[in-house]
Amino acid sequence: MAELLAPAGNVEALDAAIGEGADAVYLGLKSFNARSRSTNFAWNQFEAAVQSVHRQGKKIFVAVNTVSEERETERLYRFLAYLEKIGPDAIIVQDFGVIRMVQEFFPKLIVHSSTQMNVSSAKAVNLLSKQGVSRVVLARELGLEEIRYIRQNTSAELEVFVHGALCVSESGLCLFSSYLGGKSANRGMCTQACRRFYTAEGSDNLGQGYFFSPGDLQLVEKIPDLVMAGVDSFKIEGRMKSAEYVGSVTAAYRYVLDHWQEDKKGAISTAQRILSTDFARSKTTFWYDFKAAEEERVAENVLNPNQAGGTGIYLGILDRIRTVRLQSQDAGSTGADGSIIMATLKGGSYDPDSGDSIRLHRKDDTGRSSHKVKIVEQEGSQQWIDIPEGFTTGDSVYLLQTKSMSKRYKHVLPDNLSPFRRQPGNQELPILDLTPVARGELSYFPEGLYVQVSTVRDLFAIQGESPVRVILELNSETRRDLLEKKVVLPFSKKQVFISLDPFCAASQEEDLQLTLDTLVEMGYKGWIVNNLAHISMLKGKGANLVAGPYLYTFNRWAASWLENQNIGAFVSPLENSRKNLEATFESHLRSRVLITIFAYPALFRMRFKLPDSYDFTFFRDKEGMTFKALSTPDGSFVMPENPFSIVDKVQLLKSAGFNRYLIDMSKTHVQKKHFKQIVAAMVKKQVLPETSNFNWKDGFYSQEKLDEYKAATLRAQEAAAAKGKQRGRFAPLNKNRDGGRGGRTNPSKNGGRPRTR
Repeated sequence: MAELLAPAGNVEALDAAIGEGADAVYLGLKSFNARSRSTNFAWNQFEAAVQSVHRQGKKIFVAVNTVSEERETERLYRFLAYLEKIGPDAIIVQDFGVIRMVQEFFPKLIVHSSTQMNVSSAKAVNLLSKQGVSRVVLARELGLEEIRYIRQNTSAELEVFVHGALCVSESGLCLFSSYLGGKSANRGMCTQACRRFYTAEGSDNLGQGYFFSPGDLQLVEKIPDLVMAGVDSFKIEGRMKSAEYVGSVTAAYRYVLDHWQEDKKGAISTAQRILSTDFARSKTTFWYDFKAAEEERVAENVLNPNQAGGTGIYLGILDRIRTVRLQSQDAGSTGADGSIIMATLKGGSYDPDSGDSIRLHRKDDTGRSSHKVKIVEQEGSQQWIDIPEGFTTGDSVYLLQTKSMSKRYKHVLPDNLSPFRRQPGNQELPILDLTPVARGELSYFPEGLYVQVSTVRDLFAIQGESPVRVILELNSETRRDLLEKKVVLPFSKKQVFISLDPFCAASQEEDLQLTLDTLVEMGYKGWIVNNLAHISMLKGKGANLVAGPYLYTFNRWAASWLENQNIGAFVSPLENSRKNLEATFESHLRSRVLITIFAYPALFRMRFKLPDSYDFTFFRDKEGMTFKALSTPDGSFVMPENPFSIVDKVQLLKSAGFNRYLIDMSKTHVQKKHFKQIVAAMVKKQVLPETSNFNWKDGFYSQEKLDEYKAATLRAQEAAAAKGKQRGRFAPLNKNRDGGRGGRTNPSKNGGRPRTR
């Protein structure tokens, strides 16, 4: 019997999911999960939930599905130790480092790979299965035939999303939010750049719109086919959704799973009626009905520029706002002083009632919040409702659920949580020794300048600067040039690495395997691999594998896991910071690392071609930042107009022991003059104008780090003030430097071995 897996973003949603018949729930705690903005569970709530859910014969999974920086690995280790003691049925992970820690220290933990791991082929599933991963949550960009193919070629459990919000970018590959301000989707901080309002430049068809806001997935009518295809678990997205939403969606899918065999048409019809109360975005089956040859039609089924980035039925905008003082404290948005914010709406066709769930969106797209209306006051023809803080006139309001949809569910958690007191301990993480570089081991990976391009033509454009290695992207054009036209390259095969696309779909798996086998036979030995399937395809071929920027190595445990897959070198992720890079790779291991110093990073990577109506190249957001849209036979990409650049930092990198640098000109046409300017700036240590350093200097956005910084600043100011009073003046402040925990390294085998301090 296939499993129905429902989200539990909070205690109320847990009650609704279990109450409507979910076989399992998934939830997050306060750390290391990809929905950091949801309520999530406190320690005692989680411990009680595991016990209560298990007593009902249900399962509970914990999302540990973000990438972790090196500084966080000890806390991650303690968190995993805590989870093993509590005993959930599985953890859902993205970071290879988590798998490595579980393998070494926590054998009782069952591991499921997250959709963020970007697994879309049988070869990738099987590689993970051999590494002890029992279930794979497949990437969402797959059709039914591809899912069937994977099922036929693996024994691992397969989990598939069937309902809820979609990302326009391929699973786990979105860099947009991170590029805008360090709020990485891979860290649970996504600011939903795909839902934003944009203005196209030079378009005859489109002026403004929500160009990249996809509809919501709904596969309720496809459940019988997926059951027959052998899918083990059907997953509902929605850890940030209300309990009412979770309850109604769970009820719909429960009904069709229970009744489709006796009355397929009737079961689907009943389920669709239940889902009619889901006031989210327009619905799509996404990739389900399409085959690889029909990819150009997918975008029209998914994207609607006229669809607002919001969710729900449009209720209008906030018209008038006032703050009032209440006698009672019964409103959820009541402030500490007993005040509450009330507002009127203008422009909608429905007046929300007490108990309705609404969603508010700031007009500048800087924030959104869900809220249950608790107070409604009629003042003549005007209706006032309570709203949360942080919103103002002109902000949009949408209806998510009406009070009539609400149900009261039996509480899953006990009333008394005092017996549940366990929390993560203070264990020390054993030091991990990555494998030292043996003499001659990296002969294929010399020091110097590397340059990546997307066409053979561009190889000729960069030839004059004599890079030590070139990286040629494998795409439809270069494949044709290398295999069919037999084009002679301006570099020897020894000097060429071939870079593989990070998305590897099941429908392309056999053809790609044949292509790689042929290229290896032709003498191409150097490969930049960006997907787990690539590792499997090149195994035993005598190939030299370098982990590309999409096989994320934000900590040494992830690097160690990849070492165990016979990968000897790494391209640092584009989101990485200098501080974390140096913490991950100690000085004598930095010869394993290639650092990108210039790139136009792909912020969105979309499997489909953009619609024909998208006749623009450049578009801009409300802040005036400009981006470039590129549609190709191999998918579509969005890149910033201002590239990432740290070319002026090469001398600094060299002094730190990093001696391999990459200028990535992918997805651009290389102009010799422009390329020479980049190289000249690198040589002269000059800052290139109109560029971004991405997260290189400041790292990922972290509320925890921000709070620590504010607290430290306040303490320093208070100390300085006190000292100044003693002297009759204020003393100057000294800037603090964050100290990192260093480690020693010993020679080791098998991708590094941990040891105690």
